[in-house]
Amino acid sequence: MKGGTPTADLSVYVMLPRKKTGRMSVVAGRLRDPDINPCLLESDASTRCMDEYNYDRERCSTHFLKYKNCRKFWNSVMIQRRRDGVKPSMPTAAERDIILQAMGKMPY
Repeated sequence: MKGGTPTADLSVYVMLPRKKTGRMSVVAGRLRDPDINPCLLESDASTRCMDEYNYDRERCSTHFLKYKNCRKFWNSVMIQRRRDGVKPSMPTAAERDIILQAMGKMPY
């Protein structure tokens, strides 16, 4: 304190951005793995739609519905495979392609 007036500490704290490592988290990596996530294309289509239409959910409702139906379908397949004792319970991407080709059309 000089001359009876208090001095203010005007230190400025600067937040530096964290370095990007270029790696995804384990959870994000699993979600991007086509062997684990059977609805990756539908998920990506929903995200692209939201980006394209400035996050107007109404305009992307068909993409959301396709994703929801995809999840329902593959979840039912997974449940049935568990009941039957098939490992892994979620078919791999190659197995899913064979299942869809046998059906002749997309079930969702």
